[in-house]
Amino acid sequence: MSEPQSKTIVFLSPLPSSFLRSLLAPYLPRLGDVEIVSVAESPREEVLEALRRADVVVGDYTFKFKITREICDLMERCKLIAQPSTGYDHIDVEECARRGIPVSNAGGANAPSVAEWTIMAALVLLKRILQAHAKTKSGEWPQWELMDAGTYDLYGKTWGIIGLGRIGREVARRVRAFDARIVYYDKRRLPPSEEERLGVKYVRLARLLRMSDIVSIHLPLTGETRGLLGERELRSMKPTAVLINPSRGEIVDEQALARALREGWIMGAAVDVYSREPPGRDHPLIALDHPNLLTTPHIAGANSDARARIIQATVENIVRVLMGGEPANVVNMPAER
Repeated sequence: MSEPQSKTIVFLSPLPSSFLRSLLAPYLPRLGDVEIVSVAESPREEVLEALRRADVVVGDYTFKFKITREICDLMERCKLIAQPSTGYDHIDVEECARRGIPVSNAGGANAPSVAEWTIMAALVLLKRILQAHAKTKSGEWPQWELMDAGTYDLYGKTWGIIGLGRIGREVARRVRAFDARIVYYDKRRLPPSEEERLGVKYVRLARLLRMSDIVSIHLPLTGETRGLLGERELRSMKPTAVLINPSRGEIVDEQALARALREGWIMGAAVDVYSREPPGRDHPLIALDHPNLLTTPHIAGANSDARARIIQATVENIVRVLMGGEPANVVNMPAER
């Protein structure tokens, strides 16, 4: 009887091999001979050689190592690319599908975290907390100034969700607790029964932007979503509206958003993602001095709880595939090999 073939897992994310092996330790008796290779800090030649013998590839959560058509050429043994994040725009998923390589992401593992960040951001902006905190700490007493500028409740407002996937649905569930009206736009409308269950109403994008007091974006970056919100869309929003983007920076025209804030087309914005990361001091939003602009370093879905869930979901998917099962959370449609 021939010896069972060893399996190779290649990690492109910057995690030490000892840590990775500890994560897989409970499953190793069932998996047999498994080689775990961490190549994040390795010379490119070593990375490419490791990919040639990989049965499973764990993608780079820093998005620096791109899986292109040329990289796909090397991965003849690969049964799964498991991306330990929600985003996967650094992977050529169509080419992977053509070659029969499933690509999975972390699914809804960080959806509660992003949803909580989104709710937090809305409340901070509506109530002008950044301005209140800065002025109070400096010794001022801006009570009447803030009242004159306008501070608002989430209660009774209209919240527009662009993209009602896992994260968008988690946002909707939380917004309902504030007795706000929820409208949404997605390229695929939900069945009426699901809309009723979530308490949401479908509207076209243009109408959503005109009617919403809060607009939050929860979309992947694709050819269709890149530049989805530009000057025309931002100008159509209410002057008292706020925009929240924990999704992808390229979905919004950042120059136009900076101008929208500077010229008062909208009341405020919260941004966790940028077209280049880190954005640098010359980035139009980082350089903008605005009292109701919240900027954070791509942390909405990357807190400690979310990271633990993402790692666990990724490990379970790897084990499932190496034991002959079907992967979960596949974002492309693999062709038959």
